[in-house]
Amino acid sequence: MTATPPAPIKTPCIKVCVVDGESGLCLGCYRKLNEVATWSRLSEAERDAILAELPGRRGLIRPEKLAMF
Repeated sequence: MTATPPAPIKTPCIKVCVVDGESGLCLGCYRKLNEVATWSRLSEAERDAILAELPGRRGLIRPEKLAMF
């Protein structure tokens, strides 16, 4: 009998890991540093709640900083 591997964890990471000092958000995924650090330990419901917030967080970063990526 072979074990089924666990399902991959949903993540907004796009491998652009630069934290904006002004907003405290990652310029790639818009998560806070503590959210990135604890992502694998959060429940699926906690991750889903954060994922739902991310589109609105983009506006917290000055547009000229986002133009770099």
